[in-house]
Amino acid sequence: MARPNYAFAKRQRELAKKQKKEEKRKRKAEAAQSGTATLPAAPAADAAAIPPPPPPVAPS
Repeated sequence: MARPNYAFAKRQRELAKKQKKEEKRKRKAEAAQSGTATLPAAPAADAAAIPPPPPPVAPS
């Protein structure tokens, strides 16, 4: 029966992580170069739509 190759799996995870990090770095560099952010224009409006949680109830 074949045994799992943990070293290969780990290396693949590391490569995927490194590639994702590089893509994120490139996106940030492009955003900084163009002077615009990729985030939504009004994140506060989304937060206002969510009501705050109720206050905790003291045990009696």
